[in-house]
Amino acid sequence: MNEAEYFGELYNRYIPLIYGTCLKYLQQQEEAKDAVMQIFEDLLPKVRNYEINSFRTWLYTVVKNHCLQLLRKENKEISIDLSTENMESQEFLHLLYEEEEKSMLDSVQPCIERLPDKQRICIIHFFMKKMSYADIVDRTGYSLKAVKSNIQNGKRNLKTCLTKNAL
Repeated sequence: MNEAEYFGELYNRYIPLIYGTCLKYLQQQEEAKDAVMQIFEDLLPKVRNYEINSFRTWLYTVVKNHCLQLLRKENKEISIDLSTENMESQEFLHLLYEEEEKSMLDSVQPCIERLPDKQRICIIHFFMKKMSYADIVDRTGYSLKAVKSNIQNGKRNLKTCLTKNAL
């Protein structure tokens, strides 16, 4: 994989987090979209200048700081709507609060164990081990199409299981 492909993978994986965070701070869809584009334009040079232990945490901080700078430039009042209506999905709130991940994992684990083998393997590699599609293909021997399909079907099956368990 070349640098552009890795960057594309980061874009695909983190665009919901970035857009949701921008929307939370900027509270305007067009401003949030513009901010996302600006962040991704600036991201590659920034990544090279830092030693990053947790990419998601670092990225969230970069996004939050970018939005706060935009608000300061415009002298806008900084108010944050933490309702999930502004986020693409409630799942992405968990990306922002790592402490909640441990308790969430405990509640998700029984559903993960019920997944078909290939879905379970792909879900664990992608979400828990933070592996890219290419790494999962290398590790499992599955085709790229199969990996994407297993992740998509696994997510749907997990949602169904979690919904049933919540009722």
